[in-house]
Amino acid sequence: MLREKHEGRMVDTTLVGMQQARNWYHDSTFQQDLGNGGTASRRLLWEPNTQLGARLGRNVFDKYMRNSATIPYYDTRSPYTFFRFVQGGTGEQVFELSYSRSIKRNANVGFAYERFASNKIFTDVGSEGLTKHSGVLFFVRYQTTDDRYHLLFNVNTARHEAIEQGGIVPQPEDIGDDNRILTQNLLEYDDERVWLTQARNRDDRDRIHLAQTYRLLGKGLTAFHVMDISRQTNRYNDDAIPRGPTDPLYYPRTRLSPNVTNDRATFEQAENSVGVLGATKLVEYRLYGRHRLARLSASSQIEESVQEDNVPIRTFNQIFLGGNAAFKYRIFGVEAAGEIKVPDISAPGEASRVPEYWGKAAARTGPITAEFYSASYAPTLTEREFSGNHYVWNNYSRFENTFVNQLTGRLDQTLGKQRLQASVAVANISSLVYYNQQAEPAQLSEQRQLVIVGVRHRFQVGNFFADNQGTYTLGGDQEGLRIPSLVANAKVYYQGYIFKKALFGQIGTEYYYQSRFRAYDYSPSTQQFFVQDQFRIRRYSLLDAFVNIDIRTVSVFLKMAYLNQGLHRNGYFTTPYYTGLPRRFEVGLKWQFFD
Repeated sequence: MLREKHEGRMVDTTLVGMQQARNWYHDSTFQQDLGNGGTASRRLLWEPNTQLGARLGRNVFDKYMRNSATIPYYDTRSPYTFFRFVQGGTGEQVFELSYSRSIKRNANVGFAYERFASNKIFTDVGSEGLTKHSGVLFFVRYQTTDDRYHLLFNVNTARHEAIEQGGIVPQPEDIGDDNRILTQNLLEYDDERVWLTQARNRDDRDRIHLAQTYRLLGKGLTAFHVMDISRQTNRYNDDAIPRGPTDPLYYPRTRLSPNVTNDRATFEQAENSVGVLGATKLVEYRLYGRHRLARLSASSQIEESVQEDNVPIRTFNQIFLGGNAAFKYRIFGVEAAGEIKVPDISAPGEASRVPEYWGKAAARTGPITAEFYSASYAPTLTEREFSGNHYVWNNYSRFENTFVNQLTGRLDQTLGKQRLQASVAVANISSLVYYNQQAEPAQLSEQRQLVIVGVRHRFQVGNFFADNQGTYTLGGDQEGLRIPSLVANAKVYYQGYIFKKALFGQIGTEYYYQSRFRAYDYSPSTQQFFVQDQFRIRRYSLLDAFVNIDIRTVSVFLKMAYLNQGLHRNGYFTTPYYTGLPRRFEVGLKWQFFD
């Protein structure tokens, strides 16, 4: 809507990708997680940051949260209902239900409910819950009869809970003669023990989103307003801190209570953006200003007391200016976009007084695109300050802005039934803020360089289809960065009708490969991934076989995941001392009603 493009798209009824677990949640990128659905995760490959100003910086559960700014709205005419259910043999479960209907021609309302869950792999009780997530969405779309005014509105709420186990505890028989841990011994799923037994993270989010436009002079000049009101609350509780004779066994320290941890942080934010936009056949532009009010409060319970250890409440009053412009003519196109944060002289820390910005410029001719991206952004609020039972820091006076410059070249060429997408990017990163080997924020004084090469090739021969992609990263194993050098995914399948065209289906295999690397470790009490040097995850591959079937409005998939378990090793690690799921059978159903 903010590009003056109100044309709708048909609802997706294809079978492609419905069996892939990455597509069951709200972020389908490659991720490093704790080996099970609903657990903490982070993006595996490098991506530059585009968020400026006050940011909480607790994002390990973002993958499971809807983005209110990108949810779909419908013009259904008749009622539309979407239902999806996935069940895995090791307890992973996905349930989604949505309903939408039009009110006359100018309005549409709807709601959606979702639930994700998974079970523990390491447990003495049989079936025991590990994670659970529920989300409710209400949305409205309205436009006037003359098409001059458009409104999009939604209320989005989510509740996510993850039991934290702290990873596998190596036993004496898992330690070799040279005092090194024999990681292959930690892949006996029924016999392993974990560090934490009563720890859990909760991430609660609520958001109200409103976007409206009013056409002033045709498509050349339109005024717009966007409002976002959000709240995120993170809680970490551990009612049974593991201890040795004198010191804690898992956590580095216990500052406030030797027995119980109860840390909490709440980040509240209200944003209003106003501006103008326009679009013609050749030119498209948008200019805006945004005002943000934000507030962060945090507390930790003190042992056997109603008192709490509170950090000062931080408030933020920030202004941003930004825009974008694009010109296209036949096979040529030029685009520029950017945003700048006005320095906030009242906020603590030098980084708050330095301008933050991001800018991007791209030129395209036919299938070739060249793009330059530059950004300067402050550390997150959690990187700046944290106070809990196990960690405490204040970096407001220490950290500077991080600077990123990235040059990217892309090729996107379709020839008949083949499509080739390729890219080469060179990124230069200065003053990177990361979580060090002590799981505390640190800032690099040296620059970091990355070279990233990505290729994706899709082709069809008769009824056979293939979709292969890979990303190679040079420079990903340096202090402050942990990126595998090669991540690849290949899918081959046969697609066609059977039983005199009564059924339409796919049958195929999918293969994932990841090279060895020193993966990030995970700190549950701060909800942060941090670099480590002792545990190198071996390269591993996952082979799945699947069958997808479409019967009119019903789609079903059957999948055997990790078929190759035991051929080379009995399992694999996704994060140090966290194993991936074993071989399992998964089944899913998607049902769409159009009346």
